Amino acid sequence: MSRTRPVSGCRELAFHDGYVVDDSGEVALEDYAREMTRAREVEVVRTGGERGPVTGVHLCGLDAEPAAAVRADVEDFARELATRSGGGGLGWS
Repeated sequence: MSRTRPVSGCRELAFHDGYVVDDSGEVALEDYAREMTRAREVEVVRTGGERGPVTGVHLCGLDAEPAAAVRADVEDFARELATRSGGGGLGWS
């Protein structure tokens, strides 16, 4: 999967804001988004490079756009990760 070469069934879930999360937070957000949307593959979207804020997730393997409630839940999780000390994601499940 690559955001630069999207395929059928890929969608962008853009957040209303950007959230600073560390590497473990990024993994947790991808796992959470995968579970919530039932996407086959998920990649976080950052602005400003590898350490920039997470502004959404790229989802692949979907039949339809995720419901508004699911989209909001994924962004809420990103926001929660960002408020933790260091933006870490260990222990989310």
